[in-house]
Amino acid sequence: MPRFSRLLRWFLLGSVAICLIGALVVGALVYAINSRLPDVQSLRHIELQEPMYVYARDGRLIGLFGEMRRYPIDIRKVPARVKQAFIAAEDANFYEHHGVDFTGVARAIWLLAKTGGQERVAGGSTITQQVAKQFFLSSEYSFRRKFAEMLLAMKMERELSKDEIFELYLNKSFFGNRAYGVAAAAEYYYGKTLDQLNLDEAATLAGIPKFPSSGNPISNPDRARIRRDNYILPRMAELGFASRVEVDAARQVPMHAAPHERQIEVYAPYVAEMVRQQMVERYGGDVLNKGYHVTTTIDPTLQAAADRAVVDGLRVYDRRHGWRKPNKTVQIPAGADAKAIGHLLHDIPVQGGLLPAVVTANESGQLQLVLADGQTLTLAGSALSWTGKPAAALAQRGDVVRVRRLPVPADKPNTPPQWELDQLPLAQVALVSLDADNGALRALVGGYSFAGNKFNRAVQARRQPGSSFKPFLYAAAMERGFNPASIVLDAPVVFKDRKGHEWRPQNDGGNFAGPMRLREALVQSRNLVSVRLLDTIGVDYARRYISHFGFDEASLPPNLSMSLGTASLTPISVARGYTVFANGGFLTTPWFIDSVRDRDGKELFKESPAIACPSCTVAATPGQAAAPAPSGKVDGFDLGPAGTAAASAAPAQASTGKAATASMPANTLTSSTPADSSSKVAPRAIDSRVAWQLASMMRDVVKRGTATAARVLNRDDVGGKTGSTNDHRDAWFSGFGGPYVTTVWVGRDDFQSLGYREYGGKAALPIWISYMAVALKDQPLRLPDPPEGMVKVSVSASGRLLPGVEGGITEWVKAEDLQRMEEDTLAIPDTDTQPSEESFDIF
Repeated sequence: MPRFSRLLRWFLLGSVAICLIGALVVGALVYAINSRLPDVQSLRHIELQEPMYVYARDGRLIGLFGEMRRYPIDIRKVPARVKQAFIAAEDANFYEHHGVDFTGVARAIWLLAKTGGQERVAGGSTITQQVAKQFFLSSEYSFRRKFAEMLLAMKMERELSKDEIFELYLNKSFFGNRAYGVAAAAEYYYGKTLDQLNLDEAATLAGIPKFPSSGNPISNPDRARIRRDNYILPRMAELGFASRVEVDAARQVPMHAAPHERQIEVYAPYVAEMVRQQMVERYGGDVLNKGYHVTTTIDPTLQAAADRAVVDGLRVYDRRHGWRKPNKTVQIPAGADAKAIGHLLHDIPVQGGLLPAVVTANESGQLQLVLADGQTLTLAGSALSWTGKPAAALAQRGDVVRVRRLPVPADKPNTPPQWELDQLPLAQVALVSLDADNGALRALVGGYSFAGNKFNRAVQARRQPGSSFKPFLYAAAMERGFNPASIVLDAPVVFKDRKGHEWRPQNDGGNFAGPMRLREALVQSRNLVSVRLLDTIGVDYARRYISHFGFDEASLPPNLSMSLGTASLTPISVARGYTVFANGGFLTTPWFIDSVRDRDGKELFKESPAIACPSCTVAATPGQAAAPAPSGKVDGFDLGPAGTAAASAAPAQASTGKAATASMPANTLTSSTPADSSSKVAPRAIDSRVAWQLASMMRDVVKRGTATAARVLNRDDVGGKTGSTNDHRDAWFSGFGGPYVTTVWVGRDDFQSLGYREYGGKAALPIWISYMAVALKDQPLRLPDPPEGMVKVSVSASGRLLPGVEGGITEWVKAEDLQRMEEDTLAIPDTDTQPSEESFDIF
């Protein structure tokens, strides 16, 4: 056999052997990799990270929480033009190939070999391969990873439809600026939904995934435009997805992308943060990326009214104390234009609707200002008049001040914007409004500005309530046999401890009125009467009883100062306590999450609150279904029903022993509808008759006491109590009307004084009135009749019964208290002589 023939035969045999060996190696590699490929069927049930949505009770958006913006969309809802733009940009043969474009792969493999796998190379990855890498593979650049990507892509094509793969790609891809998925990208860059996108916008979005950080139209508009005009739009024309005329027109459109955060429809940032914290506590930290939908109890109308009330109320308060010199200054570079000057404010947030502005000049009675967006303003005349100072004395060049845009008159909608100089108030504020019957939170403001300070004073700040605490003490006294007509001395008193220290409580005005009825004492907020009441009924007894309003007994001072409201309490706890007076004596628990649904709409949680039900008797256990019961024994107190032997018939003396805390249902409540057989009834806190008496007395506080300003509401069912503390550090008003109980606190975070004569009726009550004017609109009057077990009596101004006498002062008292009134065992004799100072030893 010729030598050539032998060589040829050996060459052919060797080639076959090499091919067989190569096939075996490839087969083994395919088997090895294929056996470890993930189950692509899991992609049918994949849960993409999606933010948590928080809504008001009517479904309007309050907040979004999560690491990324993503709003998954069904492929059937993606417009054809958008799909075509991505196909043109990424994979023109997507609907024809079986997962791998072998021409592109060959080119990519060659480049990988040429660079030794040390450099990134373009090309070769179909949309299917990109999905495989996004969900299952690392970003490693190697032959093995590329091979696994190809095998996985082909497996995906066998088990998933093209539309399923394309939907995963559109929802998973990163578009920069925390936007994941094409729907989130359309919203962020253009503020549009997919069906609103123009051709140029769709093409721009399609070009982002290749370079999401360095080539998006905000960070690098030039690069984004080059990719849109030089590649994607021409490819769309080439593939027949758009006409040449459409493409040419789209290429003429300038880059116009801009940040668009999802529109918040109801401004309630403190509530949104409360929801975030509670959801993390319930479901763990990853809950913020599961696409949960949380509906709250917040009423959008009331929340908006609360925001306006606190901002307007603090403005009025702050202006009473005059203009303050700006405390922040920036250095204006020489030759800087308005845009450059405005940039100096980029890290200063808007607060309470007040925009930061840099003063550039203060000449000729005018202030020249520049806003953060570069807009220039000139303020003069009425825009400065409230300060009472000339422009030159208000601020200097470089000072940072605040301005407020004035509302546009309703009858002049085309009036040019008007601005006014303003300033951030030194005081802070909290407002809490609860549904009295179930504890549902309807509105909450935790401070003047969430952007300025995220500390939620409504639920976190512990401040002394002052005289707004007195109704709780009066209720304890009435449980011990006192009534609104009982006489107590408003007279000087001094208490001494065993070390010889003296305490001389005083009324606010320093005067005293002698013997007076309890109703009048509360109306006039007489401190000395409160001190004597607490001394009479006993501190231990009072603490135990007052804990039934939901307060931790340990937070109540174990001494007579408690009578003046020296406990440190949160505004929401005070509001909760006042619901007891408004709902007939039941302790409801504040709540704000009504329901939680997952991304598919499945309900994971639905609140079922315990409700106040005056027509129901007390359940033996909090949360138990309503059922008749022969008595209302709670913590040793007989709180009804009327006619039973009551603990209140005991002598008026201090009780002893360890106090038990009131039962509190865990996060329960919902609507104000009457309880049915399946409803949960909130635990009774106090006798319904005591609740009625205190509500009646607090309505008199509005009619003729320290809160007469609230008469402007023109409602007979409005009642409440003002509160102030030493040196006017805290101003309070807590009250009720219709179905709502609302507490307003005003004070300074540094515990400094609010200023001279800044009482609760002056600093807090106007905010309460402004809010309640909206909350009570169209609400029916709520004036319950006296509960069973009460009798109507006529008394004199000195509190003595006037049996059989027409006229006099009408009071309703508990039936068992009538005998004591007849015996006059608690009344102090009538006298025109003012008693001298009394002295007591306290130990």
